[in-house]
Amino acid sequence: MATREAQSRWRMTNRYVKRQLNVMAREHIHIRLDEFANAFDLRGKGEAVTFAAFVTQALMQRSEFSDEAKKILDDAAAAYHRDRDLYIN
Repeated sequence: MATREAQSRWRMTNRYVKRQLNVMAREHIHIRLDEFANAFDLRGKGEAVTFAAFVTQALMQRSEFSDEAKKILDDAAAAYHRDRDLYIN
């Protein structure tokens, strides 16, 4: 855990461009984030979360023009909703 001073310094430095996000997730999600970081040369789990959001946004944009991308996105959403308890509880 970072010290109170370090947290305050981080908040002041990044107050206009970033907000801190602390998320509790199951261990296998943390493992996947580490895998993403390694596979895509990212700086850690925090950047892996950002990358996952970026990829999802790109897939949503691509799905407007590509039936294949729309099917992938729809299948992923359906699978997530079907197995949601594995990820959040």
